[in-house]
Amino acid sequence: MRLRNVRGSREVIAVNEYVVRDEQTMKGRWHELFGNDNPIHIEVGMGKGRFIMDMARLNPDINYVGIEKFSSVLIRAIEKQEIEKLPNLYFIRMEAEYLENVFDKSEVSYIYLNFSDPWPKDRHAKRRLTSVQFLERYKNILSNGGGVTFKTDNRPLFDFTIEQADAAGWRKESVTYDLHNSPYAEGNVMTEYEERFSSMGNPICRIVYYPE
Repeated sequence: MRLRNVRGSREVIAVNEYVVRDEQTMKGRWHELFGNDNPIHIEVGMGKGRFIMDMARLNPDINYVGIEKFSSVLIRAIEKQEIEKLPNLYFIRMEAEYLENVFDKSEVSYIYLNFSDPWPKDRHAKRRLTSVQFLERYKNILSNGGGVTFKTDNRPLFDFTIEQADAAGWRKESVTYDLHNSPYAEGNVMTEYEERFSSMGNPICRIVYYPE
């Protein structure tokens, strides 16, 4: 999908109070930003922010950091946050591969991956956010007992995710190939893509998994 450039988005992001700049200086210090010792949950590739904002609203005792590399979609999340001013939510514009430069060992309690780019060509497999390479990055920043939830409507990507979880030795729980018609549907918080794809009749796959 081609993303349309939003004029002025980079300038707004550069000065917005809800966007963390010089994010590498925050490594090991995120609780100072939030002003409490609540657990930190991150969404990697948050898009326009509907999911993470809903989560932050529903769970005021959890701190959230939304990570997005595209200014043109991050700006939409910023616009919403400027209205709601949720105190437990901040954003970063960055590439996911640099997570370990931004979060210290065991600093993150949970990670959400929602409708990530499938990178369909085999030569790009390492770029997929559920690859073994990324699972190792997640393992290095997750606290004891922390895990990852991944949702997608892309069955080949989901099958790849299952394979990679097994290859990395992660423990799988709550695996479903049709989330909205499963026992796990209760309490599910949807994303923009999830609402769109499910309305088209596409089954939503979901896995919850933990490093061993």
